[in-house]
Amino acid sequence: MSRQQITPEQHSVRLLKVGERVRHVLSEILTRQQVHSDTLSAHSVSVTEVRMSPDLRLATAYVKPLLGSNEDEVLTALRQNTAFFQKEVARNLGLKSAAKLRFRADQTFEEADRIERLLADPRVRRDLDE
Repeated sequence: MSRQQITPEQHSVRLLKVGERVRHVLSEILTRQQVHSDTLSAHSVSVTEVRMSPDLRLATAYVKPLLGSNEDEVLTALRQNTAFFQKEVARNLGLKSAAKLRFRADQTFEEADRIERLLADPRVRRDLDE
């Protein structure tokens, strides 16, 4: 039997689907406070996106504590509990192998604010109005 060829479009859709499923599992764990960490229990953490590597062995989770407070503390606590998160994600998704998790701060909100400030600049507004 020959292996079925996967098109790049199918591959990218699969990466998005798996990433979204991982995001849901991580969000659920954090919402239910299943992690035994005082720092994570004291903060509401939002998992904004999970990007999967093409081989599904690495998942990069972008997180943001609500109100943006104590971001470094929260990231440290998440990284200290990575093994627990990996085990739970693998158990909930039923994948052949557990993806290695990396936690990163989500900078998209700061970037959006920076762009808004640039667009509000009078010199830029003058150019946009023309």
